[in-house]
Amino acid sequence: MKFTVFGASGFIGAYLVTHLRSLGHEVDAMTRSTFFDQRGDLGHCIYAIGLTADFRTRPFDTIEAHVSVAANLLRDSDFDSFLYLSSTRVYANSGEAHEETTLSARPSNPSDLYNLSKLTGESICLSSGRKNVRIARLSNVIGPDEAESDTFVGELCREAQRGHIQLRSDPASAKDYIWIGDVADLLTRIALDGGQAIYNVASGTDLPHQAWVSGIARITGCSVAVDANAPVIGFPRIATERIVDEFGFTPSPVLNFLPTILDRQPA
Repeated sequence: MKFTVFGASGFIGAYLVTHLRSLGHEVDAMTRSTFFDQRGDLGHCIYAIGLTADFRTRPFDTIEAHVSVAANLLRDSDFDSFLYLSSTRVYANSGEAHEETTLSARPSNPSDLYNLSKLTGESICLSSGRKNVRIARLSNVIGPDEAESDTFVGELCREAQRGHIQLRSDPASAKDYIWIGDVADLLTRIALDGGQAIYNVASGTDLPHQAWVSGIARITGCSVAVDANAPVIGFPRIATERIVDEFGFTPSPVLNFLPTILDRQPA
C-alpha cells in the first residue's frame, strides 16, 4: 500500500514511518519543508502534525497545525483514506471519555486552545464529505526515548538519574498510557480497515503515578519523596471498547519497557 505521513519528523510520525516501511508499505514521509505543495494522490494519508507543550505561546501555529493544513489537504488532495491524529485531552472537561461523549471547552482558557483546535480539526475532517476519513484520539504515548521527552514520565527518569525523585502530585494520581508500538499497529489498521469515524487509541487502564515512581526507583536505586499536600490528578477512564471489539486489541504493559527507556537515557 502507499502511505503518506504528515508530521513525519515528530515522535509519533517518525515511529509510524519506520513501522509502515517494516511492513513493506511505500511511505512518503512529509516534514514541514515538504508538505505544503502536496496536492496529488496521497494513498492512505495519516495526519500527525501537531503542537503539544508549546501551544499556549504559539496560538497561530497551533491553529495552522491542527486545522488549516488539514483542511487544505482534505479540500485539494486525492487519497484512499485520511486519518487525523487527535488527542484524548479533548475529554479533559468531561465526566466520561467515550468516542460519542459531548465535549466542552472555554475559549477564555488558554489551556483549552489545544482542545478547541483539535476538535475543529476533527470537525472539518468529519464535515468534509470525503470518504474514509477517520479520527484517532491518542492517549499518553510512551516510547523508548521517553527519558528525553518533556513529559511527566520523562521528568521522573531525569530526576532519577540525578539520584532523587520529588513527586509533586499525589501518588494515587493516574493517567492512561499506551506504548508507541501498539499505537503504530493500531493506526495502521484503522487507516486501512477502520469501520468507525472516531477511535480512542489508549490502553483503557489508568496507571497510578506510584507505579511509575516505584518501577523507576527499583531500577535506578534513587530516593523518592512526595510534596506535602500534593494534589490528586485524575482523568476520566478512556473507553477502548471500539479497538478491542474491532481489532482484538490487548495493550502491552508499559512498565515492562522501563529498562529500555532508562538504558537509552543519556549519561
